[in-house]
Amino acid sequence: MTPDLPVYLLDSYALLAYLSDEPGAERIRELLALALQGRCRLCLCLINLGEVLYITERHRGLDKAHSLLALLDSLPLELLETTRDLVLDAAHIKAAHPLSYADAFVVAAALRQQAVILTGDPEFTAVEQIVKIEWLVSD
Repeated sequence: MTPDLPVYLLDSYALLAYLSDEPGAERIRELLALALQGRCRLCLCLINLGEVLYITERHRGLDKAHSLLALLDSLPLELLETTRDLVLDAAHIKAAHPLSYADAFVVAAALRQQAVILTGDPEFTAVEQIVKIEWLVSD
């Protein structure tokens, strides 16, 4: 990995938008192509992988969740492990800002990776002052 590459971090909203071909999916496809060419890093927190998988299993069944995992494993996504330090950072962010715990992991990881968060989730407006956000949908 080259440290001067732009870094983008998908939240669950962005990944689900891509998978369902909803608004913002085209931007994710562009970034996947750039990541495949080695022109950016495209990351996903392990916590958010679990979030997308449980949502898929709940709504579409275990077989679809397994198929989804195989698809995600084939994409040029860098999975960010959950470490003690990341948990502590996410807890601090959650304590200070009104967003979900999973979203706090996204913010903590984005700060550590100096990444731009890709999302359409309005919860992230609470942290716009501390992290860079690229909104996938606009009002």
